[in-house]
Amino acid sequence: MKNNSVSRPVYSTETGRIRQATPSKQAAPPKGDGFVRLRREVKGRGGGTVIVINGVPLPAAELKELAGLLKKKCGCGGTVKDGVIEIQGDHRDTLLAELQARGFKVKLAGG
Repeated sequence: MKNNSVSRPVYSTETGRIRQATPSKQAAPPKGDGFVRLRREVKGRGGGTVIVINGVPLPAAELKELAGLLKKKCGCGGTVKDGVIEIQGDHRDTLLAELQARGFKVKLAGG
């Protein structure tokens, strides 16, 4: 299988020279209403509780870093999927305090 790295040479029809391919731009974080929402989910998770955090206005790399810090703060597992952070267990109060301390406007959503 070929290595599809970003720095492979590409032929340009404009100048006829070999130039380096430019990396594609990262997708901008989704724009919402400015609130980070914490939602507790149990349905479809085998009875386990998960806190879903969405609306965080950060790029993907910083979102993953924030998820790691939140997991350490709660002492649990979690993941980042499609711009949404999932933290295992019911840690809404801890997450609420930590996100507010980091300067986010936070709302509790759902039950």
